[in-house]
Amino acid sequence: QVDLVESGGGSVQAGGSLRLSCAASRDTRRMGWFRQAPGKEREVVAIIMTAIGRPEYGDFVDGRFTISEDNAKRTVSLQMNDLKPDDSGMYLCAASAIGDPFYGWDTRRSYKFWGQGTQVTVSS
Repeated sequence: QVDLVESGGGSVQAGGSLRLSCAASRDTRRMGWFRQAPGKEREVVAIIMTAIGRPEYGDFVDGRFTISEDNAKRTVSLQMNDLKPDDSGMYLCAASAIGDPFYGWDTRRSYKFWGQGTQVTVSS
């Protein structure tokens, strides 16, 4: 079992920035963020392979977000810049443990563990 505790999020105007963090209770294989807006599918935002620090980003990110990790603290952070109203939604931390089945880095099935989510609201 991996417990995930999220922090950050909130409300910001378009063009602003927010930082999300997620702390895991034990070592993970991959860790990062998905988001879900009302009426839309859950989509990947950014994932990092924690052992080697390799990041992957959803297509919509377009260089605006940066995911980073602090392995000593088992924490992953997502710096979001130049936010747009379409970025609004519930951001959920996701993680997989070593040995978990892998279906693709951008597939929610690959992540067995999920946080409660933190709301991001971007106003125009």
